[in-house]
Amino acid sequence: MRREIKFSMYRKVPILLADTGSILQLNDSSVIISAIKTYLVSRKNLEEIVSYYPPVQARNDRGKEVTEYGNKYWLMLDEKETRFVYPAKEARVEEMKWRKWADDWLVHLISPNVYRSPSEALASFDYIVREGKFGPVEGLFAKYVGAAAMFFIGKRLKSRHHLQDNVREDLYKAANDWVKAVGKQRMFMGGAQPNLADLAVFGVLRVMEGLEAFDDMMAHTKIRPWYHRMEAALREARAAN
Repeated sequence: MRREIKFSMYRKVPILLADTGSILQLNDSSVIISAIKTYLVSRKNLEEIVSYYPPVQARNDRGKEVTEYGNKYWLMLDEKETRFVYPAKEARVEEMKWRKWADDWLVHLISPNVYRSPSEALASFDYIVREGKFGPVEGLFAKYVGAAAMFFIGKRLKSRHHLQDNVREDLYKAANDWVKAVGKQRMFMGGAQPNLADLAVFGVLRVMEGLEAFDDMMAHTKIRPWYHRMEAALREARAAN
């Protein structure tokens, strides 16, 4: 809800608040991931790390002023740390390329697909209300008004991003493009373990779980084995921690 982020001049989510003695705010999911990964590998001071991702005011292709972040797909590591994370130079380039693809393309396929029809939009908001922090009246309003609004917004996004009439086809192609990039010889793009590109793609697709678009994607593409390997890797990581 808007009131939950009223403390922030940055109006998008996610926002990460880190207690470093004072409260440090990190914005933009890709910046958050890059900064935290850098912190875990290098143990540099988090304030120093965040300074490497400066906010830049820019205008998008529609002339709207937006905040972008420099270097957001880079990990700020020294030479030894870089070799530890990326034994091959190509691995770093590949990871950055597909993280950017997830932000610039894959994420834009979600709304047109989960709000593709009035019934799908209603089912999506039923899930949002059920999982969110809504009171009875708020929830009822959000479900029906939100579903109607997002159905039309989904249509606008479909046009803006030049998607096919059947937006499922773009989703299917994206899923299969990802599987092809990972290849048959690797469990993940990161090899035996997921890298940040695996994490980015999984994070985008996971928001559709429980919805018709997700079930269709799993049934009509080759992404299911990789997706299940990601789920298993996350379970193992949680158990280890």
